Amino acid sequence: MRVIWLLLVAAFVAILNETTMAIAIPELNASLGIPPELGQWLTSAFMLTMAVVIPTTGFLLQRFTTRQIFLAAMILFSSGTLICLVAPGFAVLLVGRVVQAAGTGIMMPLLMTTMMNVVPPHSRGRMMGRVGLVISLAPAIGPTMSGIVLDSLGWRWLFAIVLPIALVALGLGAKWMTNLGESTHAPIDMVSVVLSVFAFGGIVFGLSQFGGGDGGGSANSAWTAIAAGLVFLALFVWRQLTLQKEDRALLDLRVFSAKNYVIAVVIMAVVSLAMFGTFSLLPLYLQNVAGLNATQSGLVLLPGSILMGVLAPVMGRIYDARGPRTLLIPGSVMIAASMFSYSMVGVGTPTWVLVVIQTVMSLGLAASFTPLFSASLGSLEPKLYSHGSAALNTMQQVAGAAGTALLISIYSSALHSGEAAGRSVAESGAPGAHNAFLLAAVIALVPVVLSFFIKKPEDQEDAPAEVVHSVTETPAE
Repeated sequence: MRVIWLLLVAAFVAILNETTMAIAIPELNASLGIPPELGQWLTSAFMLTMAVVIPTTGFLLQRFTTRQIFLAAMILFSSGTLICLVAPGFAVLLVGRVVQAAGTGIMMPLLMTTMMNVVPPHSRGRMMGRVGLVISLAPAIGPTMSGIVLDSLGWRWLFAIVLPIALVALGLGAKWMTNLGESTHAPIDMVSVVLSVFAFGGIVFGLSQFGGGDGGGSANSAWTAIAAGLVFLALFVWRQLTLQKEDRALLDLRVFSAKNYVIAVVIMAVVSLAMFGTFSLLPLYLQNVAGLNATQSGLVLLPGSILMGVLAPVMGRIYDARGPRTLLIPGSVMIAASMFSYSMVGVGTPTWVLVVIQTVMSLGLAASFTPLFSASLGSLEPKLYSHGSAALNTMQQVAGAAGTALLISIYSSALHSGEAAGRSVAESGAPGAHNAFLLAAVIALVPVVLSFFIKKPEDQEDAPAEVVHSVTETPAE
């Protein structure tokens, strides 16, 4: 269907942008003369902005038309990419990343909500698999492309390549995007928006202060920021519970009354915390400890990303036929095992070992995401799809930002201590990487346990073959 494919193109551009940046952080740290804990904010600020924007999308998707939301998201993303392209230094580059994230934060819930409204329940696994196939192309291309571009052209070309693709997606959307559903006219609650900014911002900022070394803050300031964030989070929750009695909540928390949804969201948040933190730390380890250049670092990630994309449709069919546990249990085990393996690598670890570990992790992620998205949102009433998607994506992004801040801070603390003692960057960074990966591995054990409790929603059972065929083969509108 045309609308779905337009949304997939936009998602591809956003994920391509994010995966190219993961490899680029060490190069940007060197080019801009900034320490790792400051450079990681180019990733953390991106995810944090999404975490602030996404809670509003449950309301926005009901207040405005699909076309308006899509065009606004692509205009923001394209503008942010242009700002990054011409940025003279770190501050302007960070602003560009925030604007990019504002567009991305709107786009992802729009894609998931549209999928839930357009695709019948019994076909969602297969369609989510096709979504995974398209979206996984970006992680397959992004890191390798980033490494080649960084080694040959420079970091500005990362944005120069993404910008034309974003503009093409914007043009196609202006021409073809249609409206789905009916919009409301309720006003947005700005108090809730402000509370969400301070809540999620305080928590992630506080985490980023731990182990900051010469670039970070003290433990006292970290705990103060986290405590303030938790207070604002409590106020945010209280206000949503009050407003939802009149159906005016910015984020309707009634989605958390569905047990299956809650379990899936917790698993997604924990996986995201460990995954985003690991993916942000991995390029630093590969280049600073393992001694690889940017191109080689990208190639380490390539086989796993390709496998993840190729297997996505297969995972969707397995979900439709067998349910979530068949995929989630082995998938979560592979993710945890990969992170434990990363905690044991060092300066002399062969590159092929790193490729194997990353490929196993990618396989685990492929087996996890399709059932988590399908089972979680499928457990809700249709009127709560937009809020459920917003809450799920919010938890994912906040956890990812927290994981990135936490693991990079652990790495940076060891790096600064080692360099102060006169050791090389590789010798100083290895213990920090070991401790950070080990923490991620321990956290990743939580989904292993919870995956046994995920159930397949009843309305997704036993799809008639002719109905599945008619949905998955529907021609463009």
